[in-house]
Amino acid sequence: MSVSFKLDDHQMALQGLARDFALAEIRPVAAQYDKSGEFPWPVVKKAWEVGLSNLSMPEQYGGGGLSGLDSCIVSEELAFGCAGIAAGISITDLACIPIVLAGDEEQKQRYLGEICSTGKMAALCVTEPEAGSDVSAISTTAKKSGDDYVLSGSKCFITNGSVADYYVVFATTDKSMGQKGLCAFVVPRETQGVTVGKKEDKMGQRASDTSEVVFQDVLVPSANRLGAEGQGFKLIMQTFNRSRPAVASSAVGLSRAAMEYSLEYAKTRSQFGMPIIFNQAIMFMLSDMARDIEASRLLAWKAAWLGDMGLDNAKEAAMAKVTAADAAMRITTDAVQIHGGYGYIKDYPVEKLMRDAKVLQIYEGTSQIQKLLIMRSMLK
Repeated sequence: MSVSFKLDDHQMALQGLARDFALAEIRPVAAQYDKSGEFPWPVVKKAWEVGLSNLSMPEQYGGGGLSGLDSCIVSEELAFGCAGIAAGISITDLACIPIVLAGDEEQKQRYLGEICSTGKMAALCVTEPEAGSDVSAISTTAKKSGDDYVLSGSKCFITNGSVADYYVVFATTDKSMGQKGLCAFVVPRETQGVTVGKKEDKMGQRASDTSEVVFQDVLVPSANRLGAEGQGFKLIMQTFNRSRPAVASSAVGLSRAAMEYSLEYAKTRSQFGMPIIFNQAIMFMLSDMARDIEASRLLAWKAAWLGDMGLDNAKEAAMAKVTAADAAMRITTDAVQIHGGYGYIKDYPVEKLMRDAKVLQIYEGTSQIQKLLIMRSMLK
């Protein structure tokens, strides 16, 4: 397949739809939800109504049927509006990747079909108090009980944790087996023994719901298991390889917003008798922003394209995620610097962007873990 950097008509229309939605529906309320920490239900529901949710789910189940690259295009534009609200819109897509990859036809019809047709939400339950980057250390147990499983354990920092209708839960059937003991299950929220714990009061991306979810002797039918026993670790790695390019694209969108705000401010703010954009120090910061945004976008698109072609993209997905996330932190920090004292107060949006950027270096694998993954790929 030839390589082209020109978006086709469908992609340009998709990009325009997402950008218009970000400017009309997300930007005007971003500060409000950042301050309140409430979940932006009106925006999320409207995104579903206009077709900006469930984008990567197959069309036969009511999803958008988009490629990984298409999803990156949308992710960038939504995060350009607000990364936290964008996460609220897109996290169900991420949570359903294990169902798309490992679910049987009945599971896909039941879960994906209902989510796409009703706008219900899902959450991916992997992280635990003692198992973050080390997924193989998961201690939530799934003990066999006849034809069923009994799930017990706590998950933390779960995006969509308190608003989800379904949880895709990773648990171990035998912790002594490490990663070979991991399995994945779909657990409806109303199942007895499922409770939502503490909602986190976060530094940034405050519009995104992040909560603890507790499973206490939760009876789960074998029909809710995704794939065979012991395939959970492989499944979560495949899930992250698919999702990390879109996370990188979210970082690009956030960075682009910071650069645009900074460029406009530098044109209008005068010191020493001229706009500060004519100061070489400011020029260099803005040019570095533009360079890093372009490089991050290209890495994200390449990683997504490899995945779309059915090729191994583990290394490139990690490269895209660490590059874009680290760039977002630098760019938003420089954006605050360019704004000077005004950048440090909440009246100007770059203060929020800097707080929103930090978690991009943490969730879905820290920047340090991405570097480890890159090195492991190089050693193969």
